[in-house]
Amino acid sequence: MAFDPAAEWEGYLAPPAFEEYSVRYADFFKMRRENGIIEARLHTNDGPYVHTHAAHNVWPRVWQDIGNDPENQVLIVTGTGEKWMVGDPKGHNPKPASDLDPDLLYQRFYDGWKVIESFVGSIDIPTIAVVNGPGVHTEFAVLSDITLAAPDADFMDPHFWLGTAPGDGQALALQALMGPKRAAYYIYGAKSIPADKALEWGVVSDVLPREQLIERAWELARFIMKRPRFARWAAHNILSRPLKKAVAEDLGFHMPHQSVATVASKALVPDPDLLNDSEARTLF
Repeated sequence: MAFDPAAEWEGYLAPPAFEEYSVRYADFFKMRRENGIIEARLHTNDGPYVHTHAAHNVWPRVWQDIGNDPENQVLIVTGTGEKWMVGDPKGHNPKPASDLDPDLLYQRFYDGWKVIESFVGSIDIPTIAVVNGPGVHTEFAVLSDITLAAPDADFMDPHFWLGTAPGDGQALALQALMGPKRAAYYIYGAKSIPADKALEWGVVSDVLPREQLIERAWELARFIMKRPRFARWAAHNILSRPLKKAVAEDLGFHMPHQSVATVASKALVPDPDLLNDSEARTLF
């Protein structure tokens, strides 16, 4: 018989249930759970996810609620359709830095910090990411224990290209996984890393045809679920420790530098000349 803390501990305050938070975040994630395996699929109107400030603000709370639910024992994160995510950077930040309220600047800084901190700190179960196609903000995907990618997926930190510093977690993950020299070369040159190179350099675990990705993720998750719970918990903590250490040691350095560079450079609205910089497309 499973232990029921509500029956044993007077005054026990239960965390939000799957039935509650799966509905609460339904505009951003489609969730399903089977036998302890939870799949969280990024989406916008059940199509490819379109990045927004509202969604960015939601991500840390999603990770916290998933991590706080003891019924979740393996996490699969993926996108919808043939793209990991989409978005128009010229429309994402409609106000120049000089016009933004300091509280709004703080909120953006806080959200960016908590996206990474919550993912690596709140989730103590094995994690599998399925990068189903191209798109930015793959930081939490490559910080997962296992990362599967479609052949046309790519991995890029666009911040320097857009006129600011690469500090919100993507560069940190690339440095830790593929080495600082390769990461610097690709970030300065504003070039995405294709899936085959990402596999060769240790950014992803495997590259598979798109139609096989989710099936493979669930196959791995079911295999993991056959092992004892404490073994799963301990294995996740051991296998995720190198990346957790990188986050603990360096995110507090990266994020403030990006924030200062963004405000000082007025890069909240990217310069159209930077976005259309054809030279960045020919450096490699």
